Amino acid sequence: MARLARACPIGIPQHVIQRGNNRQVCFANEQDFAAYAGWLEGHSKKYQVDIHAWVLMTNHVHLLCTPRGQNAVSHMMQSLGRHYVRYFNFSHKRTGTLWEGRFKSCLVQEETYLMQLYRYIELNPVRAGMVGQPSDYAWSSYPVNALGKASGLCTPHAVYLALGQDANGRQAGYRELSRHHVDGALLEDIRLAVNKGMALGSERFKAEIENLSGRRMAAKKMGRPVGWRKERTDQ
Repeated sequence: MARLARACPIGIPQHVIQRGNNRQVCFANEQDFAAYAGWLEGHSKKYQVDIHAWVLMTNHVHLLCTPRGQNAVSHMMQSLGRHYVRYFNFSHKRTGTLWEGRFKSCLVQEETYLMQLYRYIELNPVRAGMVGQPSDYAWSSYPVNALGKASGLCTPHAVYLALGQDANGRQAGYRELSRHHVDGALLEDIRLAVNKGMALGSERFKAEIENLSGRRMAAKKMGRPVGWRKERTDQ
């Protein structure tokens, strides 16, 4: 079955996941994490992609980003992926593939879901039981967005900037938001959207993206269409 073409409208945020092949480790030590983060910063600037939130887990990566150029996210991820694989294979004396095919992504409605993705991404290490608090995990954007750590990688989104009138106010508002985990139906919606490559947003948002991109943004209903038995009898 042919893969659906990836939709990448300029200016619309995306949630991106890249996993290790068969969920294998793709960051084996602190040097690996630092190398990937450094190249992510360089490639995001080269291809004009704003990175708003990120987390590097042992066997996968989450990004929340906005492209500012045509097909910018795809160009960034392809170039970054190839660069990192060469480094990883050389450093760990291995050969072959590292990533699980092409990265997964979904478009995100800013007004309703953007801040939900911020905390979904940065709370990933807590959900995984790796740390008790997001501030205890070194390889995410939480220290930047919640604690004011300087970063050349993260670019704050306008929705994040609206959390407060100054940096201290925004960080306090963000820490309060991050006290609450993403769970239930919202968690399932986020996972379904990115795994299926659909849009995360209202039905109106999905329809707008479909009209803009010509690509389906909602999952097809399962089963046969209503009335199929009657149509078959009438033939």
